[in-house]
Amino acid sequence: MTPGRVGLAGVALTVSGIALLAVGSFASPPGAGSWSFGMGGPGPMGAHGATGMMGRTWNGSAPLQGPGPGESGFVAGTAAAPRVVAIVATPTLRFVPDSITVMAGETITFEVRTDGPVVHEFMVGPAADVAADVPGTPEIADLTATATGSLTYTFAGSGPFAFACHAPGHYEAGMVGTIVISPG
Repeated sequence: MTPGRVGLAGVALTVSGIALLAVGSFASPPGAGSWSFGMGGPGPMGAHGATGMMGRTWNGSAPLQGPGPGESGFVAGTAAAPRVVAIVATPTLRFVPDSITVMAGETITFEVRTDGPVVHEFMVGPAADVAADVPGTPEIADLTATATGSLTYTFAGSGPFAFACHAPGHYEAGMVGTIVISPG
């Protein structure tokens, strides 16, 4: 084998090894979303995933939700029987879904799951308090990798309301969600 072919074979093996390591590093349990790899750099965030550094794309799906306000079969949550809303905190510093609709006065239990190796928090309440990270605003702190936490909140008043993650740099990167109040 000539020196040029040896060098080319070494490069091919190195690239293959790195690709296999990368795919193994981002393996997810079933239903937790998936990673794919491309050549692009940081890209746009969309409803079907987010492109991150080095072209990694998280193609997680939104958690299954029951019917929302105005939909057939909707039942508003109460203090005695809160409606459950599932939210995923992704490694790309986004919430899925990033907008939910609730009835004025409705009680919701947020089931928040992290996907990937990033630690998050989940804070919910009046939008100004959430944006300012006001102490005492209801939150789930330190959601570790692939953990799930829950928080129950009653939406009293007309809002605006929001949810966010204030782990260092997450809110600044856009890890915030909106809550739309439906009048009825």
